[in-house]
Parts: sequence; structure tokens; C-alpha cells
Amino acid sequence: MTATRPITDTLRHIGGGVFIDTASDKLAELVSAVDTSGKSGKIELSITVKKATRGGAMHLTGKIKLTKPSEDAMEALLFATPDGNLLADDPSQQKLELKSVEAPDASRTLKTAS
Repeated sequence: MTATRPITDTLRHIGGGVFIDTASDKLAELVSAVDTSGKSGKIELSITVKKATRGGAMHLTGKIKLTKPSEDAMEALLFATPDGNLLADDPSQQKLELKSVEAPDASRTLKTAS
């Protein structure tokens, strides 16, 4: 019984070695994205095999699909107006007249209550 050759031997021939090198690069990219985000991702290697001629030759096609972890959605809390617009400030609340207050003089000592 003959031993089956490792699949990596065959993968090295697809695209003259570019397929397996690209898959390695994409895997490193995926690992980095998963490490950064803490979420999972996926890499899919697809190999299509079809008979090329009657002489026994086979035609192999390789594809790589990388699915990186999704980024967190961006959010905003806005208030709806009767006209259907969105505002950052609640239109039903009164505006406060806020004023800046100067910082106390550093040379003055503050009293504390005991």
C-alpha cells in the first residue's frame, strides 16, 4: 500500500506556490485581528479538482476566503423631533445657562469642615 502524500505538497503547486504563501499571510492577518478584537474569525481554503484530459491530468484551483472579526457597531443617542429630525440635545428639556468659574488661587488655603 502506498503512503498518501501530505496535502501541503499538493498545495505548493497551486499557483506556483502563491496559493499556500497567500494562505499563510491571510492566516497571520486573521490571528492578528482575532488577538486585537477578542472575537473569532475564519479562513476558508477551497480546492476544486477536475479532470483536465483523458491522460489522467488533474486541474486544481485554489481559493482563499478570509472572514475577519466584525468591528463593534458605532452608536449615538439622539432625540426625535415632531418633524422627524434627530437632535443631540433633548428638545423638551430647558437649556441651562452655564458659566465658567475661575479656579481658586493656589496660594489661598481652603478650610475644611470637621
